[in-house]
Amino acid sequence: MKTLLKGGSVVTGSGVKRADVLLEGEKILQVGRRVAGADQVVDVTGCLLFPGFIDAHTHFDLDVAGTTTADDFYSGSRAALRGGTTTVIDFACPNKGESLHQGLDLWHRKADGKTFCDYGFHMTIDDWNESIRAELPDMFAQGISSFKMYLTYPAMMIGDRDMYWALKELRRLGGICGVHCENAGVIDGMIAERKAAGELSPASHPRTRPPYLEAEAVSRLLRIAQAADAPVVIVHLTNREALLEVDHARKRGQTVYVETCPQYLLLDESVYFNEDYSAAARYVCAPPLRDKAEQEHLWKGLRRGAIQTVSTDHCSFTLAQKDMGREDFTKIPGGLPGVETRGELLYSYGVAKRRITPAQMCRVLSENPARLYGLFPRKGILRPGSDADIVVYDPGASHVIRAEGCVANVDYNPYEGFVTAGGIRQVWLRGQLSVENGKVLVEAPAGKYMARGKNSL
Repeated sequence: MKTLLKGGSVVTGSGVKRADVLLEGEKILQVGRRVAGADQVVDVTGCLLFPGFIDAHTHFDLDVAGTTTADDFYSGSRAALRGGTTTVIDFACPNKGESLHQGLDLWHRKADGKTFCDYGFHMTIDDWNESIRAELPDMFAQGISSFKMYLTYPAMMIGDRDMYWALKELRRLGGICGVHCENAGVIDGMIAERKAAGELSPASHPRTRPPYLEAEAVSRLLRIAQAADAPVVIVHLTNREALLEVDHARKRGQTVYVETCPQYLLLDESVYFNEDYSAAARYVCAPPLRDKAEQEHLWKGLRRGAIQTVSTDHCSFTLAQKDMGREDFTKIPGGLPGVETRGELLYSYGVAKRRITPAQMCRVLSENPARLYGLFPRKGILRPGSDADIVVYDPGASHVIRAEGCVANVDYNPYEGFVTAGGIRQVWLRGQLSVENGKVLVEAPAGKYMARGKNSL
């Protein structure tokens, strides 16, 4: 059956044009004016048609800090789909000492048959040896073309030497690595000082992870990448100093990609100083929220193309789980929910406020992640032959974000009370109408595993 979305405007990374979109099966058949031959017509007059959003940074069903994230692949992907995200890329995390294959098998067991949107995996590397190196070609054969390493978290980080060797090998194979950049040693020292002083509330969280320690780690990583002659992705970048280090590296001729998240664009560190423990602890994440002045620097980075993607780092915990750190801020599970609201927030506080254009929103939510992570042109663009993943955005359908109206498996929303400029009317996943007016229509998970190719951004 052929379905025509008629009367809307198609958004691409280069602009907005009035066009109808004809779907057949799971694919887009035609994009243009005066399209004929449809079996059914869906009126989307006045709406913007975006390619399905891609969230390249989620953590579903992750065991961390002595607990497990509130959202598994079932609930997390359902929330993602409701928010216009038709593909997520999660992180397969081998347990310490396990092989990459064991980690990949574990994540397939977590996700396969339980995911409402399409999905893929990055592979986490938390150790480096000959065995790990030998596994890498098979990761590519199984559709894993991107990896993750850490400069913080003692249980997961690897040293500078191993980072250098790993980046060299990934460059040789044509892969790319995202890196969490914070200075683990100094952070640990600052934490010890706060604990010794009895300063155990959430207010100590941002004070022990200052922005300049993120900038230092970004600088160090980029020098290692320079030595390895390897491209890298800086994940969840939060501040101006860190972005300046990226600018310097690019001027040296390095290839560097940058991701930020809605929480760093819209929330600030003042929440940590709330005397109500629960009101403060719910915002604990790493890196922490920053001073409000940093937000405009990030918006400018998006506007000038210095930041390529906006993902969520969705890592959700209930308020009861956040309560684990009431006596010690380091025991608060770190992470925020975000997959359900990213698209509406970026439109409302980016496009509607003229901080970015619809085309720029399309690039950072759809086209760039599709290119960077080897999904383009199957994903990330509305053109003949691409998957019929479509977000129908109605600029006139404003509403207030409330936790009670969300479907994620968590009992708060960090953006509670935020007013949207318009809203998502429909979400189509591979030609199937899956969400309409905030209601998830599909009753069973229909997401497919996406074997990904190499970076083309």
